[in-house]
Amino acid sequence: MNSALTPLQLAQAGLLAPNGLDVQDLSRTLDAVMAHAVDAADLYLQNSRHESWSLEGGIVRSSSFSRDQGFGLRALDQDQSAFAFSQQISHARLLEAAASVRAIARQGGEGRAAIAAHPSLGHPARYDTQDPLASRDAQAKIALLERIDRQARALDSRVSEVNASLNCAHETILVMRQDGRLVADVRPMLRLSVFVIVTRGNQRESASSGIGGRFTFDAVTEETLDATLRQVVDEALIKLDAQPSPSGEMAVVIGPGWPGMLLHEAVGHGFEGDFTRQGSSIYSGRIGQQVAAAGVTIVDNGTLPGHCGSLTVDDEGEASQETVLIENGILRGFMQDGMNARLSGVAPTGNGRRQSYAHLPMPRMTNTYMRAGISDPQEIIASVKSGLYLANLGSGQVDIVSGRFTFQSALAYRIENGRLGAPVKGATLTGHGPEVMQRISMVGNDLALDPGFATCGKAGQNVPVCVGQPTLKVDRLLVGGTA
Repeated sequence: MNSALTPLQLAQAGLLAPNGLDVQDLSRTLDAVMAHAVDAADLYLQNSRHESWSLEGGIVRSSSFSRDQGFGLRALDQDQSAFAFSQQISHARLLEAAASVRAIARQGGEGRAAIAAHPSLGHPARYDTQDPLASRDAQAKIALLERIDRQARALDSRVSEVNASLNCAHETILVMRQDGRLVADVRPMLRLSVFVIVTRGNQRESASSGIGGRFTFDAVTEETLDATLRQVVDEALIKLDAQPSPSGEMAVVIGPGWPGMLLHEAVGHGFEGDFTRQGSSIYSGRIGQQVAAAGVTIVDNGTLPGHCGSLTVDDEGEASQETVLIENGILRGFMQDGMNARLSGVAPTGNGRRQSYAHLPMPRMTNTYMRAGISDPQEIIASVKSGLYLANLGSGQVDIVSGRFTFQSALAYRIENGRLGAPVKGATLTGHGPEVMQRISMVGNDLALDPGFATCGKAGQNVPVCVGQPTLKVDRLLVGGTA
């Protein structure tokens, strides 16, 4: 890390000292909660800074900056939570919150003292602590967006509109639990998004992509930016010649990278510990059973350096880890936060996440992807006599409990006699995630992760994630089209 200070030192300097607090004040707050009959308690403090810039019509038309800080105090009794939060971090607000959450305590039960705070050390950092907001001045950020506009238009005369946005964030969190664990994390985030429209006569087509991760501007190289702009413009131009999509049940080859969002939505939520414990997931009680085709291995891995879903520690102070969900088609495990792990009699997996200090943590995905298989992508396409190749995924809808989904394609091609044919538009994929998992017959050796703009929503909370997969073949999938 660039800073000479550790995340814990940075958190104490940024969250405690300016508010006249120290670690002992946090301990006393938890003592006041644990003196009553509750199972567990934790205190989460956060300081965040966000900045955004947007360009439209060749002009940077808007920018914004916000700063927020606060704390959330939680007490747990069985599966019930009492929660209080405040934007003001002070002695008075901490004591008020402690008095509030004690209401959940069991009548007639005996409390216990919280254990003295002890810093949790040895968690390897997954990203640098450097602040992306401060790594470039305003003029440099404006110049970057203006360069994107000029360069995208220069790639082809049919580029008629370019929109670009830049979002930076820097968050510092501090977590203390009733068992004395004291953990901090400093989390950067940078996301650069590009949207283009191309025009030919009265026809207009569009495409979008971006670059994002837990890094600063140093990671946005000229080569990466050039490749992103070329890809976006090319995709939009290809759509100008796209034919109406075929329809019906057919073999579908799904390309690597961003199309992994389909698996994230259609099956990923079913592995989250709240759904599995409550029995609302189709995977509840099925550990050790075959739930996908042989050769399919899916993991959630929060340890990947610099990726959007990565965490050094989660929002409950657990170290991030890799959790194998499906191994060679066999269900191996679920993603757990602290409460659901305790009630399920298993260990937490570092998947307790929250949008901010004003939200309760819950089991959430981090970087979730299918591991590479053994098949060459060209061999996969060659195995299909007639079908569809999904190169890029568009928007969609999914029931995250049942896994039933409908997704639109952003870019697709016909497959004819084992070769890619004409590009098509208007393709809609409809299916049931668990069934699709059983129909995967080939898995490519070309694993790719999304470029860094995935966000996951659950119960009104949004958190950054990463998705990915290699090329894979689904033997039968319902395609809706206009042909």
